[in-house]
Amino acid sequence: MVMTERRTRGRQSKIMQLPDHIKAQLDAMLREGYPQTAILAHINVRLENEGVEPVSYSSLNRYSTNMESIGREIREMREVADVWVAQLGSKPTGEMSKLLVEMLRGQVFKLMTETFNDPESVIDPGMVKDLALGIQRLENAALSSHKREKEIRKAFAEEAAKEVEAAAVSQGLTQEGVKAIKEQILGIA
Repeated sequence: MVMTERRTRGRQSKIMQLPDHIKAQLDAMLREGYPQTAILAHINVRLENEGVEPVSYSSLNRYSTNMESIGREIREMREVADVWVAQLGSKPTGEMSKLLVEMLRGQVFKLMTETFNDPESVIDPGMVKDLALGIQRLENAALSSHKREKEIRKAFAEEAAKEVEAAAVSQGLTQEGVKAIKEQILGIA
């Protein structure tokens, strides 16, 4: 007997093909912790009433397992981010932006890898576009934050230089002495 390989690559799972209002209810029931058998019975009754083919327990279980896995990863990422935020504290926001960009890149890579390895998954071009846009916006925000930080440091150094010059002159320091302090300590010529 020759077994033929089922071609499912590129095709959405039965759960992803459900009407939006039924899928939303299924997702809500999963989040609320209903048993899968109860969810399946309820959803299949609704599908039957609408003339839609019922879903199997294995399809629901695969979807539920995948959603729980994604949820667990999101919770873990939040915990890691909380640790980093607590550790960075009042340090420059540029470091936090860099961390967030790297975390997002890692998750996008992982998601794309899992999608390619799952025979039932399909890559949604809209999702890829949204992820790329999100990364671009985070990187732009990080760049903007870095520029703003440099401008603040420069303004602080210039203000400090004026204060040093005024204090040094009032204490009898020569212009060469003031210039040396500005160059060595403040980095201003």
